[in-house]
Amino acid sequence: MLGLYIHIPFCVRKCKYCDFNSFKLNIDEKKKYLSALSKEMELYKEKIGQKEIDSIFVGGGTPSILNEEEIKILFDNINLNFKIKEDAEITMECNPGTLTLNKLKTMKKCGVNRLSIGLQAVQNHHLKYIGRIHTFEEFEKNYHEAKKVGFDNINIDLMYALPNQTKEDWMESLEKVVNLNPTHISAYSLILEENTELFDMYERKEFKLLDEDTDIEMYEYTINYLKSHGYNQYEISNYAKEGFECKHNILYWKCENYVGIGTSASGFLDEIRYNNLCEIDKYEELILNGKKPIEWEEKLSIKDKIEESIFLGLRMNEGIKFKDFKNKYDFNFLEEYKNEIEKLTKLQLIDINETGMKLTQKGKEISNSVFVEFIK
Repeated sequence: MLGLYIHIPFCVRKCKYCDFNSFKLNIDEKKKYLSALSKEMELYKEKIGQKEIDSIFVGGGTPSILNEEEIKILFDNINLNFKIKEDAEITMECNPGTLTLNKLKTMKKCGVNRLSIGLQAVQNHHLKYIGRIHTFEEFEKNYHEAKKVGFDNINIDLMYALPNQTKEDWMESLEKVVNLNPTHISAYSLILEENTELFDMYERKEFKLLDEDTDIEMYEYTINYLKSHGYNQYEISNYAKEGFECKHNILYWKCENYVGIGTSASGFLDEIRYNNLCEIDKYEELILNGKKPIEWEEKLSIKDKIEESIFLGLRMNEGIKFKDFKNKYDFNFLEEYKNEIEKLTKLQLIDINETGMKLTQKGKEISNSVFVEFIK
């Protein structure tokens, strides 16, 4: 399996909760950046050779900030430099407020077959408070246009435990989104990150965070409500109709290889994990000099690979299989983690049998605490 991630770092305005690498839109900078992306792709062309790309994910930032011509240029360059599988999953992140019918038509012509649309909430006052540039009505218009153009695989992003959000607000968000019948829903609990506007607002006591019990209640309600409407929880925060699980994200969670292109993009190739520079100027300068814009890279040790396989694998509902650790790393999981398994089983945080292990519902609610147990 081989994936390709491309980062488009531009936004109309940064959302108040966002700590991703993104910059306010600059028209001239977009053209320069697309040119740099093309040159970076060329730098990986020889290394990848004839290997086929199984999945592509264009993320951001706001990829739908590109105009029709720029979208076409981006995908022309992808196809020029990489061999794409005929049945590859090709996802583009989109945000209402930047999406148009013509852009959707262009994406479709360019081979995009999956959209991931950022909504977060259905109440306009919540959208405004967290710094979104769109209304729920604008999102609905975009969604129906996407269906009209022929997109039949659409993810909708939602966020709970927002400032001043009630459980009833969250229930309404889920109900309205389910009524639209997307194939995939991502539902994340708000995490306050330092160096974000929302974090500063919290520090100034402009709002209170929801208590942990309410957060867990919302999470449990989400799982049960979505399950009752045909959405299978296949990962801690992701729910899909049968056959519509996100192939690209599964590739990450199964520690498969992927190329990361663009500022701040990460990649994993031939047991080496790397991360690109965040600053656009430095990124473009290195590429113009024929160098890969890598800020850091590391060759993973066996220990690193085992630990990554555990905490990424446990994110998925199917969990991990002990035979995979024996086959890949000659590692006896049950023997090496005997004490940790005993402790976590007593705490009812994992389900275990002779073939593998997965998180219980209680384990999912405090998953990070479980993951820490397997880092030695």
